[in-house]
Amino acid sequence: MTFLSHRVSKVLIHLLFWALFVFISFFVFPEYHWKSNPFVQYFFILLVIVYANNEVLLPFFVRRKMYLTYVFTIGIVAFLATQLYCNYFAQCGCSILKCLSDYLWQTLVPLVFFSFIWMLFRYLEKLEEVDQIQKENTKMELQLLKSQIDPHVLFNNLNTIYSFALEKPQEVPKMILMLSDNLKHVLHGSNAPMVALEKELDHMDNYIAFQRIRVENIKKVHYSKDIDNLNHTIAPLLLITLIENAFKHSMPKSRIVIGLRVRDSVLYFHCQNQVRRAENKTDDPKIGLDNLRKRLLLLYRNKHELHITENGMFQVQLKLELT
Repeated sequence: MTFLSHRVSKVLIHLLFWALFVFISFFVFPEYHWKSNPFVQYFFILLVIVYANNEVLLPFFVRRKMYLTYVFTIGIVAFLATQLYCNYFAQCGCSILKCLSDYLWQTLVPLVFFSFIWMLFRYLEKLEEVDQIQKENTKMELQLLKSQIDPHVLFNNLNTIYSFALEKPQEVPKMILMLSDNLKHVLHGSNAPMVALEKELDHMDNYIAFQRIRVENIKKVHYSKDIDNLNHTIAPLLLITLIENAFKHSMPKSRIVIGLRVRDSVLYFHCQNQVRRAENKTDDPKIGLDNLRKRLLLLYRNKHELHITENGMFQVQLKLELT
């Protein structure tokens, strides 16, 4: 609905501006008739210039933060367009300065106005994206929290600790601490939009270590890391969603493979497991993955690649440009 309202607003603004602009242009040059008015002939070229600026130049230069280059480019375009209008359409025979003083406004005003409108709507869309990201983050946190404190999952974790209390009591304090840290991270450590990569990987290591103990003699876990630099940030609870799915939905007596590599500010993650059939719709791993796709689209637009394949094995590959 908001997207539609923005579209309608843009169309109305454009129509109103052009109607007013054309009226003023005819008012300024009343000596010309409609047919012979050079502005009517130039108007269609002006439309091409303005919308080429909106669709090509602005996105290109703003994305690369080349603002001074953009201003210089627009200045050159406006100068050349004015010279074309003055010498070819109006044929006034004026000097360059006289031509600019009389006709430059007709090219520059639409360019500046629609550049401002483009930036204004881009800013409004960014605000909406931030709001949507916050909603998705909250949704993901609640989902992960629910998963962590789900009675069945929590019972299995406590049952594991109880078994170790009987067989290997020396391991119990460490396991309780790991479970506590996992719950604390989901409850309190994921409120920020971005967290230190090292902190997120510590949580991931801790989660895998606990699950590896819990599924001992039931599932084999192969986990590897290769990181060239930890000085990055990442959105919280992204990778843990994929890992949680692997443990939760893999078959008994199967193997879980988890690998993570960071090279030149790019994170490569892969996870593989033999998936069991979902018992009900709420147990479907695709539910969590759909939420993950939404977060990636909002947080890492054009900065990620997510590939999921299922041909006997459930495989996930994620490539992420880190900040």
